[in-house]
Amino acid sequence: DLVILDLGLPDKDGLEVLRSLREWLAAPVIVLSARGQEKDKIAALDSGADDYLTKPFGMGELLARVRVALRHASRAAGAGKSEPRFTVGELTVDFSARRVFLQDKEVRLTPIEYRMLSVLAQHAGKVLTHRQLLKEVWGPGNAEEVHYLRVFMAGLRRKLEATPSQPRYLLTEQGVGYRLADE
Repeated sequence: DLVILDLGLPDKDGLEVLRSLREWLAAPVIVLSARGQEKDKIAALDSGADDYLTKPFGMGELLARVRVALRHASRAAGAGKSEPRFTVGELTVDFSARRVFLQDKEVRLTPIEYRMLSVLAQHAGKVLTHRQLLKEVWGPGNAEEVHYLRVFMAGLRRKLEATPSQPRYLLTEQGVGYRLADE
């Protein structure tokens, strides 16, 4: 129902764990951390945290934040549930297994290609601006690097489109961004 994530993990960066969770999990995430600087809070919230609590804190405050997060999640669940899979035509993205299939055959994607595709799939049918995609895939520090998108989109199209120059799934909105077809 809810994830409480400490950023100070012994074997992995907590923000990396958070980004991985957000690729397939819609449940609320409350971050706990001894890192109290504003830049750390912003990084966690931009990476998908729903709330951020700085150590030390009282148990009453944590429980209140858990209740708020669960209340917001139950309202959002009433508006429609997130599916663990996205399918359009012969393309399927399995978020829980982090796998992509085209005509029932698995397609190997790089981690960046997978993140791009999963972000587009989560917003299928909607245009994502270059800036939005860059922030969600590479982080807020790369919001102006449009050439990254062009390079990786070309790679995705080579792997997923029958005719990359005439894409069926990965559509360009000229001068604005990209959209994943939803039908």
